[in-house]
Amino acid sequence: MNLHRLLTERAAQGKPVRVVLLGAGKFGTMFLSQARRTPGLHVAGIADLSPQRVRDALARAGWPQAQYAAASLGQALDSGGTFITDDALSLIAAGPVEVVIDATGAPAAGIRHVLACCQHGKHVVMVNVEADALAGPLLARRCREAGVVYSLAYGDQPALICEMVDWARAAGFEVVAAGKGTKYLPEYHRSTPETVWGYYGFSPEMVARGDFNGRMFNSFLDGTKSAIEMAAVANATGLTPAPQGLGFPPCGVDDLPRVLKPRSDGGELHHRGQVEVVSSLERDGRPVPRDLRWGVYVTFAADSDYVRRCFKEYGLVTDDSGNYSAMYKPYHLIGLELGISVASVALRGEPTGAPHGFLGDVVATAKRDLKAGETLDGEGGFTVYGRLLPAADSLALGGLPIGLAHGVKLKRSVAAGAPVTWGDVELGDSEAIRFRREMEQAFAPSQTRAAG
Repeated sequence: MNLHRLLTERAAQGKPVRVVLLGAGKFGTMFLSQARRTPGLHVAGIADLSPQRVRDALARAGWPQAQYAAASLGQALDSGGTFITDDALSLIAAGPVEVVIDATGAPAAGIRHVLACCQHGKHVVMVNVEADALAGPLLARRCREAGVVYSLAYGDQPALICEMVDWARAAGFEVVAAGKGTKYLPEYHRSTPETVWGYYGFSPEMVARGDFNGRMFNSFLDGTKSAIEMAAVANATGLTPAPQGLGFPPCGVDDLPRVLKPRSDGGELHHRGQVEVVSSLERDGRPVPRDLRWGVYVTFAADSDYVRRCFKEYGLVTDDSGNYSAMYKPYHLIGLELGISVASVALRGEPTGAPHGFLGDVVATAKRDLKAGETLDGEGGFTVYGRLLPAADSLALGGLPIGLAHGVKLKRSVAAGAPVTWGDVELGDSEAIRFRREMEQAFAPSQTRAAG
């Protein structure tokens, strides 16, 4: 690793990596807290629909007011300061900017921003995994065609998983499974922004005092965020989902090699080369010992008696056969680690994970019996959650992507637990819909199903 050396060289040359940030939510604020401490990195501009939210975020992150007092982007570029605006596209169009970070979390906005980056020759760090799950394979292709880098965001779990998969493969191991941990019980799929706090153990008083977003918390709890993130991993690594989606087997770190191996060998996987999320709770609600709720993992296989002996000699935890082992990171630092992506993209021209195919998709699924005429409210809401499927299966059933399931009216009723299809809803015309349909056409011929 030499990113820090390369950054300090840019600082010594007086040519810092110039970055703009779109979206000043939690992820963006965490990045900002570290960016001002990173040599060779200049956050020249920040765009958000609410400029005051940006100022509040910078204050929380410890920035002095003078640092973000620039009256224009040009002034910020000249002075080393930071310009705040509500016009994201103007920041993307600015000539001296090298890297654009999209942390908006809005799929349609993410597509629009990436296409603008292609037009203006800017590298993209895509914190907006919602947009990546909706149309990432085609967005990444467009970036490659434009000669710019499209990268998943280091610090978020998909990029960290991609790194572990790459490590294992580059070391000559077969990757059997990769994924992350989360808190999961089957009943969570029905959770809403009103019920979510009880599952987290937050009292009404805690919620009233805190800066909590019920939809965001609920998207993690109801399984949508796990599905979105594993779709990103599948599309970036070539690993594939099981036909029925995520199984969320209860599993602690010491049991990864035993649980995350194929069923034919006594494990829980449908097939070798699978994405999967493990739960920090047993199905009866008991906590799993040494859980991986905040972390990521990869399981891999030995291919010879010699390698199996090496596993044993060096103390690797394996399954009973000694053939399967695992590596894991117990935590991820979200936006605090995002600078790794920025530096890698700008200084090496290398993404920290990027989609190369369309293997995983996230389909809107009814949380309860939904009636014709109801309006879907999207990720983290009251009506649907996102379910991971092999992309070929999603295309075959005409599944409506979760990223397009907000503010659309049902034409016919959908039973609880059933997927919502394109034909079930009234959809108008938009750039996001057109781009998604184009991606389906572009990648459909290469689809392969996971073996049944």
